[in-house]
Amino acid sequence: MLNTTTDLDRALGFAIPARSARGRIVRLGPTLDRVLAAHAYPPAIEALLAEALTLVALIGSTLKDPDAQLTMQTRTDQGVVQLLVCDYRGGEVRGYIQFDPDRLAAAPENPTLFGLFGQGYLAITFDMATSGERYQGIVPLDGATLAEAAESYFVQSEQIPSLVRVGIRKGADGRTIAGGLFLQHLPEGEDGRERLHTRLDHPEWEHVAALGGTMGADELADPVLPLETLVWRLFNEEEVRVLADVAIVRGCRCTPEHIAGVLAKFGPDEQREMADGDGVIRVDCAFCATSFPVPVAAAA
Repeated sequence: MLNTTTDLDRALGFAIPARSARGRIVRLGPTLDRVLAAHAYPPAIEALLAEALTLVALIGSTLKDPDAQLTMQTRTDQGVVQLLVCDYRGGEVRGYIQFDPDRLAAAPENPTLFGLFGQGYLAITFDMATSGERYQGIVPLDGATLAEAAESYFVQSEQIPSLVRVGIRKGADGRTIAGGLFLQHLPEGEDGRERLHTRLDHPEWEHVAALGGTMGADELADPVLPLETLVWRLFNEEEVRVLADVAIVRGCRCTPEHIAGVLAKFGPDEQREMADGDGVIRVDCAFCATSFPVPVAAAA
């Protein structure tokens, strides 16, 4: 009998105490489709955004502050992709891509990361709501995938040995499923002891990374495999502590009230300049492609 149960739109945390490691595994389905459906992206751009959304869900769901935000943004120099931005806050993800259609048409059918970005950079920013602190790191887009760039961020900017894997599946029904795995070595900072995060060749981490590296992209994106099953497959010989899971949904903060509040910061003359002939300011949200008509009087 076929298993028709699906495990989608969820992130699961776990820890391996004996190996001083922690991890996070995520799989997106309907949430991913809702974000992608806002724009008619070509296949290469759609796949890129699916990978980016999986990464922000994977990394963002590790934040302990429920109001903290993770933002991932690319910077490019004359690439096909002009801007990619995704963020995560409180289980909500959103994202969009601006690209040059002419350059994409001239690119190969399956362009490389360099073919999409040229000399690009990836910026990952953590905004901590409780403390008001902001942390940002920027790394070159040198790898073959965004996942490799994100892995480089943690190794270079955070100096924490990390492994990041993403798998994406496009079904015959047009729906997209993506899964991701994120493993890290926990730093030790006790006085008089070597800080593990300065060593990429620690035997405990090498063991965890070797096991994590066996996870296939097809397994990550298989909706009928529960996330707990994937963790067990990797670390069945270890003592694994499963942590609380997080539901992932598509979120956008472009409410009419928010838009009106932003426009209210502009003076009456500036608002009239932004309005059309009917006295209406039309604000388009790039994330969800929703248009908000706001009468000048309502924005004042």
